[in-house]
Amino acid sequence: MQAPTIEYGTLAPMLLVFGAAVLGVLVEAFAPRYLRKVMQVPLTLVSLGGAFALVLVQVIMRGAPTEAVAMGAVAVDGPALFIWGVILVLSFVCVLLVNDEGHFVASAAAVPGSADEEEAEAAGSGHTEIYPLLLFAVGGMMLFPAAHDLLTMFVGLEVMSLPLYLMCGLARRRRLLSQEASMKYFLLGAFSSAFFLYGTAMLYGYAGTVSLPGINKALAGGALLDPLLLIGFAMLGVGLLFKIGAAPFQAWKPDVYQGAPTPITALMASGTLVAAMGAVLRVFWVGLGNLDWNWRPVMWAVAALTMIVGAVLAITQTDIKRMLAYSSIAHAGFLLIGVMATFDKSQQNAGSLSAILFYLLVYSFTTVGAFAIVTMVRDPGGEAGHLSRWAGLGKRSPVLAGVFAFFLLAFAGIPLTSGFFGKYAVFAAALASGSESGDSLGGWMTGLVVLGVVASAVAAFFYVRVIVLMFFSEPAADGPSIAEPSMGTVAVIAVAALVTVGVGLFPQPMLDVAHQAAANLFIR
Repeated sequence: MQAPTIEYGTLAPMLLVFGAAVLGVLVEAFAPRYLRKVMQVPLTLVSLGGAFALVLVQVIMRGAPTEAVAMGAVAVDGPALFIWGVILVLSFVCVLLVNDEGHFVASAAAVPGSADEEEAEAAGSGHTEIYPLLLFAVGGMMLFPAAHDLLTMFVGLEVMSLPLYLMCGLARRRRLLSQEASMKYFLLGAFSSAFFLYGTAMLYGYAGTVSLPGINKALAGGALLDPLLLIGFAMLGVGLLFKIGAAPFQAWKPDVYQGAPTPITALMASGTLVAAMGAVLRVFWVGLGNLDWNWRPVMWAVAALTMIVGAVLAITQTDIKRMLAYSSIAHAGFLLIGVMATFDKSQQNAGSLSAILFYLLVYSFTTVGAFAIVTMVRDPGGEAGHLSRWAGLGKRSPVLAGVFAFFLLAFAGIPLTSGFFGKYAVFAAALASGSESGDSLGGWMTGLVVLGVVASAVAAFFYVRVIVLMFFSEPAADGPSIAEPSMGTVAVIAVAALVTVGVGLFPQPMLDVAHQAAANLFIR
């Protein structure tokens, strides 16, 4: 019997990221302090850029694999390659934000306000271990949506999450708020991971395997009302929906987004969402496809509740990062509409899947650009988070305020922005899937799309409110200052604006790329 082999060429992008993370740990352990940042930043950027190049080589030269690799544990199919490419580019631009000065504390072990902290600040110490932590998180983001069995997916989930728990508590300003955010994220994240793992155990008890195709095969010939199956499905769903911030599992998002260093918030709001949504699609498509009549009403309710909670509660927020957090919750609801449209396993699924991939791409870049601008609006105590401090920003810095307003309009889905075509693609795919189903799904999907349009209109209110505040209010005499941006921050904002404008004016090339990635669907 021939021994199983591992396709190292297929896994090369992910292996490169993990290898660079390990090398970064060695740099932290053995390199002199004054050389660490000089070595860590190029290592991180080169590894992420190299991994993206390897993804392009895989797509262009070899095409998407049609079988799972690593002894069936990882499925690097078309959707996974697309998600990998998006995560790597987003991570690259987030590293440019991380490299900007002033975001991270000099000594995490020092008590806030203590003499030890002042000594570390005076010595110019910096947290260079941010870079290997970030690489481990990115490696987990790549493994999570490509996992072909639930245990590998759990490993990816933990490798992605644990570094983020640490990085959330390393903000230089408002240390206690940052440490509180880290603790909340850790506790709630560990709780959701326990749900995921217990759900995996229940599904193993039902199907006798943790392989997603194996679970799907067991569903085709087994009892669909088995308690092990239903409990396992429910717990697994809790663990996955927590990661995308879907209601009623969204409570962590506003607190964590507000307290974490803004570059880490940008990474979580973009890369983590892309990875988690990819995992949701793979589990419900490959593993629980034959259970669609059981999970479809539940997913409908979760999508509806997520859109309502995100849109309505965002109106009441007075902090800019919390408002963007609730905006992210609403967008998770819009993405779940696309997940609903993928249930029927017909050819229409390719259209629904490509719409979700396209939405993830355009929303994530706009999100990173918005948070990059947040890092530049400063008070003496750090970033100016309260919305009242943004009054009159359009008169102080019209270019910066104008770009931020454009990002907000893209979130709202205004025409000629990438956000408009993202929402249109998801809503159109959902309506088409409902009309092709030939059953009561059409009415359900139509109602969900109508609710999505209403939620978008509600969300537009608080986006426009910020724009009005910036351009039609008088700036306060002691208003915030605009930090001199580094070249990295300028590059991040420029790339995000270019994607938002370019895709808004010429969406078809990127739609074609997403459709090509989704054409062969997931490996089953």
